[in-house]
Amino acid sequence: MNDKPEAAKVDPKQIHPVGEWKYTSPLLSCRFDPSGQHAFCTAQDNTIQRWNIANGQATPLAGHDSWVRALAFHPSGSHLISGGYDGNLLWWEVSAEKPEPLRTVAAHDGWVRAVAASADGKLLASCGNDQLVKLWNPDDGTPVDVLEGHANHVYNVAFHPDGKRLVSGDLKGEVREWDLATGEQLRTLDASALWKYDKGFRADIGGVRGIAFSADASLLACGGISEVTNAFAGIGYPKVVTFDYEAGTLKKTHTASKKLRGAVWNVRYLADGTLVAGDGGHEGGHFLFWNAHDEKEFFDFKMPRTCYDFDLHPDGVRLVSTHDDNMLRLWSMAPKA
Repeated sequence: MNDKPEAAKVDPKQIHPVGEWKYTSPLLSCRFDPSGQHAFCTAQDNTIQRWNIANGQATPLAGHDSWVRALAFHPSGSHLISGGYDGNLLWWEVSAEKPEPLRTVAAHDGWVRAVAASADGKLLASCGNDQLVKLWNPDDGTPVDVLEGHANHVYNVAFHPDGKRLVSGDLKGEVREWDLATGEQLRTLDASALWKYDKGFRADIGGVRGIAFSADASLLACGGISEVTNAFAGIGYPKVVTFDYEAGTLKKTHTASKKLRGAVWNVRYLADGTLVAGDGGHEGGHFLFWNAHDEKEFFDFKMPRTCYDFDLHPDGVRLVSTHDDNMLRLWSMAPKA
């Protein structure tokens, strides 16, 4: 189960289930640990569950007093950092037999929306409903810097692979780039196609719900919901906007061929540059696959139930997804033997 398939065997059109496990509560976020042996997912009972993808055994991580949406791993693979709607960051030993929180940091005033770790292991970034991006020492949780400037809830953060820059995206689709050495804002990118003000409900809806750099860092993808007709029910259509990162210009707007009602909850790039989005909403769950230069997807794979998140395995071949029917599902894009 943990053998690494050859990258050349990846074919999104061959995607098929290779495992599924049921929990007792709907599942929210999910991430593979760097070793690829476990999929960590969060649940509506406030726990995190560590699933061994070889045998389906689940181990609970209990410590938050709220739902958890934010998960990130120290690059060493030894520790998980989780961020909850309780405003706290918790540190966990990934391989502990009975995981207990190693430390708790009161990080944000309100929800923690996302966390990310730099590839060199020197920084951890978090963001939340207090409109702040914060930097931490990932080893001991001590504060490093506070990045101020967003005027709305900050939904997502991602480190540039060079380790010198960070991007953050907020509710209204404003994406800011930060210089990590100085804490200064360098520029903004416009992903406002992922936001709308609903005059009927007098509410903003949208946000950069998924964010990812391509393997060569030439592209930045931001995913979410667009053309919302009902903010209360979250009725809109999935959309991903990509930027030529160095130029800071819009590269492509990616939409679905069918009028799928839902939101993009995460985005990932495959090794060959294919963009993958996990969509979930009123039309159930879908994996959407785009070529970098095409507006419409070249393949739409319908999942059994509404998808709330997904992640790409370190092998670049397998995917994991969380669902409203309490199921964690494992997929492979390698052709069936």
